[in-house]
Amino acid sequence: MKSKKLIALWTAVTLMGTMAGCKSSGTQGGESTSVNLPGIDTIKLGEDYQDIQASIKILTNRTDIVDTVYKGYAEQFMELYPNITVEYEGITDYEQSLNLRLPTGDWGDICYIPTSVAKNEMSEYFAPLGDYATLDQIYNFLSDKNFGGKQYGIPNGGTAGGVIYNKRIWKEAGITELPSTPDEFLDCLQKISDNTDAIPLYTNFSAGWPMGAWDQYIGISATGDPDYMNNTIVHTKDPFTKRDDMTGPYAVYYILYESVKRHLVEDDPASSDWEASKGMINKGEIASMVLGSWAVDQCKAAGSSPEDVGYMPFPITVDGRRYASGDGNYAYAINNKATEDNQIAAMVYLKWLLEESPIFKDEGTIPALKNEPLPDSLSEFQGVEIIANNPSPEGEETLFNDVNNESEVGINNNDYPDCEILESALYGTRDLDTIMAEWNAKWSAAQESLGVALLEN
Repeated sequence: MKSKKLIALWTAVTLMGTMAGCKSSGTQGGESTSVNLPGIDTIKLGEDYQDIQASIKILTNRTDIVDTVYKGYAEQFMELYPNITVEYEGITDYEQSLNLRLPTGDWGDICYIPTSVAKNEMSEYFAPLGDYATLDQIYNFLSDKNFGGKQYGIPNGGTAGGVIYNKRIWKEAGITELPSTPDEFLDCLQKISDNTDAIPLYTNFSAGWPMGAWDQYIGISATGDPDYMNNTIVHTKDPFTKRDDMTGPYAVYYILYESVKRHLVEDDPASSDWEASKGMINKGEIASMVLGSWAVDQCKAAGSSPEDVGYMPFPITVDGRRYASGDGNYAYAINNKATEDNQIAAMVYLKWLLEESPIFKDEGTIPALKNEPLPDSLSEFQGVEIIANNPSPEGEETLFNDVNNESEVGINNNDYPDCEILESALYGTRDLDTIMAEWNAKWSAAQESLGVALLEN
């Protein structure tokens, strides 16, 4: 099934070429040429492709550091490969812009794969980086961007699912032990509201995408099941139903709904400010935000009190144990419409960025390489099992996307459902059970329409 965000474009834009094996189509002077790319694992940095002459462009959503930090990476790389020129382009409305630019083929050489691109669509835009089975032994978090045994994207490191919090404010509120259940977390937010001037939980509703971040917690963090997101939920009847032990998707959305209903969030979510929120949590004006660990270093760097910024596990316990999903960030991919030299140069730069640049230390994220240590931001995750999602079973690589899109629930690719939860709680228009029942009905209808076999209870 085509992504609903891109489908309208297919009536107006004819895409060029598809890839098979490790070949891709490169466009030069309007003509399509066959490109035999090396696997990224085979490249020897500093030795191979020293004679390649190319100028490559990388698209990024990090507009805040594109002209400083990322420019510095490019300069470091060009000392090693002086014949390859590297340029970054920062894009504010990244997802929307890429949805329009990708089909043209004329957008640059490396980008982050937009969330709207389904697995079975990746080969239409991107060059294969190598075999999944081989690269999975080297890099973290690959399962989401492979299809048919080929790897089309490698994440820019990874993030663990938890909650950013201001340690000083939580202590001033009288909290001596971090919460491990949804109700304990809500009790802590109430103490913060009663005993401090800080906003207990900042939703960042106005930015939109932070609301979609809640979807990241309904899998491993809420179930402890690495198969949940790419297999179990697709075959489960009524997956959004409340469980007696307060685990699973319902428990995640319960925290969001109740936080808003109990007025434990910003007074006017519609006027929230993402960039300002990083400094506000650093200063203690905000007590907590539900975001991946990637945001910790940004919050630490946004003020004069980085020591106050901490990161706690998400407050759900499964059979006495705590889990965190180790998920990949945006995945780098290479334009299969670029010229052969540009594709090879892009592959060389991507390998350098993933393996030799200081990007993961600078951003405080889980490194792409499996043999590298976890970042300091996860020091409070002692006893928490950090695991990644397993890939979909063979033959069902697109089934989650199919059910998700058909149902229009929009998990992980549409911020609106999570915004709908906040708005319902804020205005008292619907309770959470009603919303979850509607999601279950939509999910069931999609399963039936697509002939999905259900798990036995």
